[in-house]
Amino acid sequence: MQRGTEASSRVAHRATHTISVVDDQTVPVDLVRLRRLAAHVLASLHVPAELEVSITCADPQRITELNEAYLGGSGPTDVLAFPIDAPDDVVAGVLGLLGDVIICPSVAVSQASAHARTPEAEIDLLLVHGILHLLGHDHAERRERAVMFGLTDELLAQFAAGVGPQP
Repeated sequence: MQRGTEASSRVAHRATHTISVVDDQTVPVDLVRLRRLAAHVLASLHVPAELEVSITCADPQRITELNEAYLGGSGPTDVLAFPIDAPDDVVAGVLGLLGDVIICPSVAVSQASAHARTPEAEIDLLLVHGILHLLGHDHAERRERAVMFGLTDELLAQFAAGVGPQP
């Protein structure tokens, strides 16, 4: 995909969630798979269909800028999540934005082998992780971590096996 292009912006899946995917970097990424996985996660977790999700694949420079500006971090990171509208605040029929997930495929590729995953599996995990953050999950404490990572593993296994909602 060409740098800075948008793949089918605002494509609705089965009259449910609208998922926008933008690829603004150079590492090859399966954008259709990302959209399908996001739709699976949102449907599996019963996120109101009125909430749109934006996914951006960013280069290390851009994710570093965002990490430093909004989270006080330094350097590139693998994924950032910026929640906007909470599912509990949705008004039926009124569109909202769950939030933005920013993934850095370059970082994902470089850390995949250390996590015993393929680059694609690492990017999948980061997407699910980011969406769970949009939904209020966290991993600062041991119990929260167990819940969030367990749910991540469950959603990824269901998606891989074709179990659950498959947009």
